[in-house]
Amino acid sequence: MRLDKYLKISRLIKRRTVANDACDAGRVSVNGKPAKAHTAVSVGDVIRIAFGNNTVKVRVTEVKETMKKDEAREMYEVLTDEVEDHEEKTD
Repeated sequence: MRLDKYLKISRLIKRRTVANDACDAGRVSVNGKPAKAHTAVSVGDVIRIAFGNNTVKVRVTEVKETMKKDEAREMYEVLTDEVEDHEEKTD
């Protein structure tokens, strides 16, 4: 399955066009490599998404063409949910 479609069906990103934009901007990686919207996703892949100051890292546990909203969370396992600290440190 294409990465942009997976992100939408799993509801990690709610719209496919937004998923495309995130991929084009370099904010999404699969298995540690920058990923384009057309990148194939399969079970076991690790996806990292940068949302502003937040970064979410998930492992793909299921790939389905359709998924109910309430069950979409079953398509991945959250590995990390990080908030980057951009405060300047002074010495």
